[in-house]
Amino acid sequence: MTPGELRDFCLSFNAAVEDFPFSPEISVFKVLGKMFALTSLDGRPLTVNLKCDPDDALRLRDDHPGLIVPGWHMNKRHWNTVTVGAGPDAGRLPDRVVRELVEDSYDLVVAGLPRADRLRLDRP
Repeated sequence: MTPGELRDFCLSFNAAVEDFPFSPEISVFKVLGKMFALTSLDGRPLTVNLKCDPDDALRLRDDHPGLIVPGWHMNKRHWNTVTVGAGPDAGRLPDRVVRELVEDSYDLVVAGLPRADRLRLDRP
């Protein structure tokens, strides 16, 4: 997955926006003001911080050592840093897995929104 593909995928979700609250180099993708992905699209290797269920976070780290690690500068219980491009061991996650992790992060954030906001997102 290229940086452009990652950006486009994050923005494909309902009400998703890109913001730059920390610096112009750090893309923060939000839904209704709540962050679901954070990345430096120019980073080498390309990584993205994603929200994750705590039990799934541990399993994913075990299943993909070096490619999925505790969230850098984030709550390590709820966030993973996912290497999207070639990893430190020249390993690589399949794009399908990256897409699933981004979607799971978005869904977790939406699930935590107030009911009225969730209903607003469901409307076409």
